Amino acid sequence: MNLLEGEVLYFDKPLHWTSFKLVKIVRTRISRKLRIKKIKVGHAGTLDPLASGVMIICTGKATKLIESFQYQTKEYVATLQLGATTPSFDRETEIDATYPTGHITRERVEKVLKSFVGSIQQVPPVYSACKVDGRRAYDFARKGEEVELKAKELVIDEIELLDYQPEIIKIRVVCSKGTYIRALARDIGLALDSGAHLIGLVRTRVGDIRLEDCFQIEQLDDLVEKAVSTEIDNNEENK
Repeated sequence: MNLLEGEVLYFDKPLHWTSFKLVKIVRTRISRKLRIKKIKVGHAGTLDPLASGVMIICTGKATKLIESFQYQTKEYVATLQLGATTPSFDRETEIDATYPTGHITRERVEKVLKSFVGSIQQVPPVYSACKVDGRRAYDFARKGEEVELKAKELVIDEIELLDYQPEIIKIRVVCSKGTYIRALARDIGLALDSGAHLIGLVRTRVGDIRLEDCFQIEQLDDLVEKAVSTEIDNNEENK
């Protein structure tokens, strides 16, 4: 493993961390251990702070692979609360409206979920990094300003109901790049003639990389230490 030259690392992003925070910590730890001032480090797909799961981190020349990872299929396990909505479609903001749920059954949920499989049009959340007139949409939203986002075409390859409870459902979603699971939660609520928002999200796979393949952030120091030791040993052998 040569972190300076370029490596692809898989991490389970901790809940409440921004994607940038994880990249910054990985960059800082590697720089300090290698005693260098600068090293290229980037991630291959943002995860919201309220989500955890697979995040691919690339170093050095491997950062050229980032775009190819971004286009790979992703899998999520999402937990939705039915009968209530929020402006951000998740727990970042407070509940702004409630709706009846008495008419919702497991069978109805399964039927609605099937309707989302395939190519669909999805309007991104206003609390997102989508750009409007050079500004991020969330800048407008957090200032209470109106902003209109255009629908984007994306693909839902699979969607499965994992658990059903009155007002709480858990689903597995396999989807294309650009899918907002928060927006999918909103649309599922609407399709159920009710409302819904996201209360839990884990990215369980990116391409062939699964959650069980990922390092925990607590393993980072050992990972860097082993990489540096291996590099030193290789250098000694080549002398």
